[in-house]
Amino acid sequence: MPMTVTKHLVITGRVQGVGYRFYMQRKARELGVAGWVRNRSDGTVEAVVHGSPEQVDAVVAWARRGPPSALVAEVKISDGSGEFTGFETRQTE
Repeated sequence: MPMTVTKHLVITGRVQGVGYRFYMQRKARELGVAGWVRNRSDGTVEAVVHGSPEQVDAVVAWARRGPPSALVAEVKISDGSGEFTGFETRQTE
């Protein structure tokens, strides 16, 4: 069984209304990462990503850039938890 990690991300900057969740979901699925992404009422985007360390690092690297029209200020990373099948977009918190 390969080692997996789960990370909780909070992305700040111009990250709502720019397709951030759509593109993150697409990138995560492309990389085989499970978890979820959602907008938060404070204007940030929150995500939980679960996969191999390499897969999760790749999603985090993408999150620091975001889609073309986003302007990412910061990605706060902490340890996450949970069981996931696939990657979904959740309702705004």
